[in-house]
Amino acid sequence: MKIDALLFDGFDELDFFGVFETLRMAGLSVVTRSLYEQQIVTAAYGTKLVPDAAFSLEQKPDLLLVPGGGWISHSPAGAWAEAQKGTILEVVKDCHASGVTLASVCTGALVFGKAGLLKNRNATTNHGAVQELIDCGAKYVAARVVDDGDIITASGITASLDLGLWIVERFVSQKAAQDVSERLEFERRGIVFR
Repeated sequence: MKIDALLFDGFDELDFFGVFETLRMAGLSVVTRSLYEQQIVTAAYGTKLVPDAAFSLEQKPDLLLVPGGGWISHSPAGAWAEAQKGTILEVVKDCHASGVTLASVCTGALVFGKAGLLKNRNATTNHGAVQELIDCGAKYVAARVVDDGDIITASGITASLDLGLWIVERFVSQKAAQDVSERLEFERRGIVFR
């Protein structure tokens, strides 16, 4: 399974690293892709990451992970700022149209919503952005992870761990997810809605 994480300046560290570590512990490969051609991506709290490559639909993944960050505060860098520019919206629309499963953490779901991909679909996001998710046409579900088939959304920041474990369970096995959960010393919280 080919998994890409779509990173951009201002992404929330835990949105990405929680899922990343969970998937890697399960033996899954995660390729970091920058939204633009750039040598270093700077996260919301200043963490600098050297991406593996820039995103290219020609090398489309099976699953594309989109973190949030900066949406609620309308930060000049982050998911909200990228949605205003529009490039990220085109990327997720193109991926979805080409059969890529999309997954988001926190306000990354609003990227999907602003791209028009959540109309009449079950989804979740950070509790501070629920109304905006509903305004995008989504059916809000109060769950840690909502799996709506080809679009999977996770609620607030720490739900990145729950999302990672759910992806492991769905695409590898329930036993593999339990093993990773024990190694992380993390007990899943809340529910997975599917």
